[in-house]
Amino acid sequence: MWFKNLQIYRLPTPWNIDLAKFDEQLGRGTFARCASHEPMSRGWVSPRKDGGLIYSNNRQWLIALAIEQRLLPSSVVNDEVRERADKLTDEQGYAPGRKAMRELKERVTEELMPRAFTKKRTTFVWIDPQNGWFIVDAGSPGKAEEVIEHLRHCLDDFPLTPLHTELSPQSAMADWLAGGDAPHGFTIDRDCELKAVGEEKAAVRYVRHPLGDEVSGEIKSHLAAGKLPTKLALTWDDRISFVLSEKLEIKRLAFLDLLKEEAEKGAEHADEQFDADFALMTGELTRFLPQLIAALGGEIVESAPAAGGASTTPPWEA
Repeated sequence: MWFKNLQIYRLPTPWNIDLAKFDEQLGRGTFARCASHEPMSRGWVSPRKDGGLIYSNNRQWLIALAIEQRLLPSSVVNDEVRERADKLTDEQGYAPGRKAMRELKERVTEELMPRAFTKKRTTFVWIDPQNGWFIVDAGSPGKAEEVIEHLRHCLDDFPLTPLHTELSPQSAMADWLAGGDAPHGFTIDRDCELKAVGEEKAAVRYVRHPLGDEVSGEIKSHLAAGKLPTKLALTWDDRISFVLSEKLEIKRLAFLDLLKEEAEKGAEHADEQFDADFALMTGELTRFLPQLIAALGGEIVESAPAAGGASTTPPWEA
């Protein structure tokens, strides 16, 4: 149980919801297999396959959203529609009109849907109600929004807000690269991406490349020419490596081997290993996130939206 990406949101500190009540409300949206006529289904599943919808360990919670989709490629639908349209043209002496083609496509999709293969994926969420963290292990805001939207349907009150910092990640990364040094507790690693703000979006990428003095001069030239950093690889406290994005997403999160070895000590079976992994991961992230926020100038605290709703549009996309 090691997260690989962090989409970061905030809850009130503390988030006063009873565990039993939270579990009861999640029960309103449990997962059911995709019906033959449905393109998609989603719902809560047990994160540890033990039947419970919430895994709780040391006041840290873990939930999981399963999404099952029927895979019906548009090319398959279009080929079948074309064949039927050609047959209709031969039978009636003229080609089907726009409305008839639309209805034909809907009918073909409906007929083929039960025969389509299904694909299932699960997205995990770590919730720290005491410190107000709501963290989705997802590579994009869109996948995190799937979780948030389903929670809105299930919970009576869901006062979620995006994480806002005094410094934008882009300006902070530019300062670190221009100065040749990361903030206290962090080190700059070997990956970096810079993009121009013009229409062409010209980009420069350094991949597994030491960003030392020689490259630092090049990067400063790119910054002076108007390019801005969109990704920067960093390591925190020699314990966690990650890539920070311009949108305050954490990508390619990796807990160093020493941490995983600590979790493996004394774990005799899978359940104990799960407990140890989750406890160590959340313990490290509880220390890491405040330091990352401090490196970005501190948090801007905003009031939560009205009950039942949560605006998740980041300030840089508003």
